[in-house]
Amino acid sequence: MSEPIGYQDNIFINCPFDTPYQPLFRAIVFTIQQCGFAARCALEEDSTGDVRIQKIIKIIDECRYGVHDISKADLDENSQLARFNMPLELGIFIGAHHFAPSKSYNSTKKYIVMDTEPYRYQKFISDLGGQDIKAYGTDASKQIATIIQQVRDFLRTSSRRKLPGPDYLTERYETFLRVLPSICSTERLDIEKLTYLDYLTCAIGWLTESQEQ
Repeated sequence: MSEPIGYQDNIFINCPFDTPYQPLFRAIVFTIQQCGFAARCALEEDSTGDVRIQKIIKIIDECRYGVHDISKADLDENSQLARFNMPLELGIFIGAHHFAPSKSYNSTKKYIVMDTEPYRYQKFISDLGGQDIKAYGTDASKQIATIIQQVRDFLRTSSRRKLPGPDYLTERYETFLRVLPSICSTERLDIEKLTYLDYLTCAIGWLTESQEQ
């Protein structure tokens, strides 16, 4: 079976989608796009006719790379139960790689696993023992720069492509955030109500225009 169109550039993002995590999620998306790859995640589709897990499996199948943040391990305020979407999607990604026939496109999958602390996962996913978990800390003032560097370094090592340095990427992201309100105003978008595709479109548009200047 031939690999899906865009497979070599597609990156599956598996992370919390809640409001507190949004700054990090947006930084990850921007970094991926700035580095010349394509950000993919479950939020890109909203088809009520598809079973969610099938949609996620399809996207994972179309992505060579995966960025997985398993930091959302606390209890839900309403149910008092933990949400296991991130570990589940990580397991599917690992399985897609592990059980792929030798020399098939899925056998080339690469992924990074991130958390706020390096060994915290041992308390709730002990089977990940031996994995090189990347920790980006709990200091909100440093998290974005750290996570940008971790994603960039993973892509540099895994793809062997020449990529801009982390300081440049962080500076570019900060510049984009400053002009995002103006972009939203021009596009008649409410910055407080941006969907994933709205944000992605704004980021791609700005990256294209700024690189042409």
